[in-house]
Amino acid sequence: IFLRQSHSEFQTKKTEWMCRMKSSEIPTAALVLGVNVTDHDVTFKSLSEVLQDNVTPYVVSLQAKECPGIKHLLQKLMGQLMDCCVDVDSSEEEECVNISQKKIRCSMASLSKWYESVTKKTGSETPSKKRTSSSRHWQSPPIVVIFKDMESFTTKVLQDFIVISSQHIHEFPLVLIFGIATSPMIIHRLLPHSVSSLLCIELFQSLSCKEHLATVIDKLLLTTQFPFKLSEKVLQVLINIFLYHDFSVQNFIKGFQLSIVEHFYSQPLSVLCCQLLEAKKRVNSLSHNQRNKYFEQCLHVFTTSLPKYPLGKQIRELYCACLGKRVWETEEYGSAVQLLRMLAKDELVAILQKCAEIFISSGKQFSNTVEKLEEFLARFQNLEGEHVTYCQITLLELKESKRSKKLTKFEMLRFEVVDFIDSLVRSYLAPAEMQTLNEVVYFNTANTLREHLNAAPRIALHTALNNPYCYLKNQTLKSDVGCISNTAPDICIVYKLHLECGRLINLVDWLEAFSTVVTAVEGTDPDSVATDQVDEIIHARFIRAVSELELLGFIKPSKQKTDHVARLTWGGC
Repeated sequence: IFLRQSHSEFQTKKTEWMCRMKSSEIPTAALVLGVNVTDHDVTFKSLSEVLQDNVTPYVVSLQAKECPGIKHLLQKLMGQLMDCCVDVDSSEEEECVNISQKKIRCSMASLSKWYESVTKKTGSETPSKKRTSSSRHWQSPPIVVIFKDMESFTTKVLQDFIVISSQHIHEFPLVLIFGIATSPMIIHRLLPHSVSSLLCIELFQSLSCKEHLATVIDKLLLTTQFPFKLSEKVLQVLINIFLYHDFSVQNFIKGFQLSIVEHFYSQPLSVLCCQLLEAKKRVNSLSHNQRNKYFEQCLHVFTTSLPKYPLGKQIRELYCACLGKRVWETEEYGSAVQLLRMLAKDELVAILQKCAEIFISSGKQFSNTVEKLEEFLARFQNLEGEHVTYCQITLLELKESKRSKKLTKFEMLRFEVVDFIDSLVRSYLAPAEMQTLNEVVYFNTANTLREHLNAAPRIALHTALNNPYCYLKNQTLKSDVGCISNTAPDICIVYKLHLECGRLINLVDWLEAFSTVVTAVEGTDPDSVATDQVDEIIHARFIRAVSELELLGFIKPSKQKTDHVARLTWGGC
């Protein structure tokens, strides 16, 4: 809709006055995607595919690292449009691209001529081909330029491109899309008013990453289509990484895929059980009854209507609560039930109607539950004004009323409704550990998943350099604790020797110790190896190992003494 409205005058050839009014303004969509930058590439890839399928074949995606200058930007732009090879290192005199063994100068004038030629060629096609093309693309399709990471582009590159483009906007339809991770105000911070006034900006806000995560959980976890499930601890690991590290739904899905691989690799019996008929029936029954999203959604509707949200505002919080323990034994659930027994008639009726809609959407599998809920709704309608509001009675007053007087029809019906919901929770939302064969479909090795996803590079480096056998699994690399084996890689020997040094390491002493280790063989006296007799090959090996250690960030050259290096780490991990 935005693209259609942006160039409506270009499509319909309205009056020259309207064209002049918009001749210097470039339609620009500011797309705010949020801070989950790892998912931006997927978003823009999908956006480009949709635009190319339905709007225009001329879609260009640019990144800041590819466009350090306006020359590079124009080369990338024309290169993607014309599907040609671009030489970004060409000289200033040859700012051009190669297409059909011809050189075309990278400029907006050349782009305008190219667009005129391709649209004229399309317009001269046969009627049948023209109808096929128009069914997918518009007539005079716009050129869409996507700046994936608008904040990372230098101000001068953006300014120059916008100013140049505004001078040619009347020659071909151009639309800009700015990918923004922070705030739309970044446009006005990067561009002065004289440049931003050349843009006709419209703001678009994508769904939050939490909403995307809720959709993924609903499609992957709260479904009976897939028997594989995650335990509470594993799911909590993935959610914590999502909330406290990257906000990436894509990485959450990768973690889910890794869990599947780890589960079936470590539990081969799971694969066998899923292939057997009886076990498959049991697995389906477990998946169906154990993690039924309709009952969780119903309980979520009840709890979110309460003032303190005793079981969490979001469905994933309730899912985690039901997944790892008997939710009806928790303090939060007890508080929720007490508050439910005090709801007013209108609130309770509204909740029952929502629950009935949830179970109706599931089909005929919960017809008995739907009938019971509809029965409760009919009985509430028959009550004539016998209702109690939440503000009229407290928990203490409710206890006193039980002792002193008989309950009203509304109160008895309300207690019956809450007891019915409580029975559903106890029947259908039991934790996985209470079910037979739960280990077949539930992955619960949270520590393994955490080791794969929560990277600890310092620990991994120390382990690899201090004990190379841990990764290489070579028996010759096994050595006693504290010993330095001459069969270990050179960098491992150098690393162990550097752990025995202080803040400054003498390179000569280090080389002598290295030479002593690598030349040590059974029956040879290490003291017989003199420093001045060190082989040149050993010297070269030492220099290479020290350079690798410097590259990893363990040492750096020292300005105090030229023949020393400074140690950057202290102790082990």
